[in-house]
Amino acid sequence: MHVVVHGGAGSPPEKPAARQTTLADAAERASEAETPLDAVGEAIRPLERDPAFNAGVGGAVQSDGVVRTDAGLMTDNGTVGAACAMAGVCHATAVARVVASETPHVLLAGDPAVELAATSGVATDEDLTTEATRDRYQRADPPGEDVGDHLAWVREHFAGTDTVGAVATDGERLAAATSTAGRWFALAGRVGDVPQVGSGFFADERGGASATGEGEAIARFGLARRAVNLLETFGPRQAAEEAVAEFEDATGGRAGLLVLDHAGHVGSEYNTDSMQTARTPRE
Repeated sequence: MHVVVHGGAGSPPEKPAARQTTLADAAERASEAETPLDAVGEAIRPLERDPAFNAGVGGAVQSDGVVRTDAGLMTDNGTVGAACAMAGVCHATAVARVVASETPHVLLAGDPAVELAATSGVATDEDLTTEATRDRYQRADPPGEDVGDHLAWVREHFAGTDTVGAVATDGERLAAATSTAGRWFALAGRVGDVPQVGSGFFADERGGASATGEGEAIARFGLARRAVNLLETFGPRQAAEEAVAEFEDATGGRAGLLVLDHAGHVGSEYNTDSMQTARTPRE
């Protein structure tokens, strides 16, 4: 199994060596999965639990002090599922898979998505904050209950780019997935690119991609789909480079991208300060 995983594009992280080890271990463990869909879930799961990454525990806090998670996944045969705006759900990717396998829908949101998670055995009602994230939120002088106060506060504080994702192939089948807690100090209920098909993730018979970065710009551009479309002309490495260059020209935004084809060829590109990745087999 070829697996490539990223820990998000953004500012240089604290303790990058420890994060790199976690990413490498996640890719190695995922390479033993039976299917690419299993593999992307296995790769992302420990990252959703690790506060060093912005997905699940220790993730970005929204304007009302709540961490809400989003995820999406897709296979090359068109299986797709996503879930978003879930408070208290660490493993958003697992919920996205339930949507894909157990419902006729593509995307489920908010409390109903949390209820589906609970019914399907995915843990809910978890406290996804940490001492560090609670302190960061309080230091930002949170707004009161008035929506107008929240809007003004968000315009001043909204920041951040990180997310996590993975793409995997066994040479025949392929899957891509992306998971996030969003961007820091977003308006309560904000949903970015991650659970939107073609924006935060995409896969088809040409290959798969997982995107990370400034979600609003990524969603407007359709970064993951564009990268996969470019596989008609380029290999994964150049497809990733071209997609990020086009994205920056069109939006001025910051993003990172992983691209994988069915032969296990990998492309990785970003225009942020940092994006850590790992893959197996290791080169």
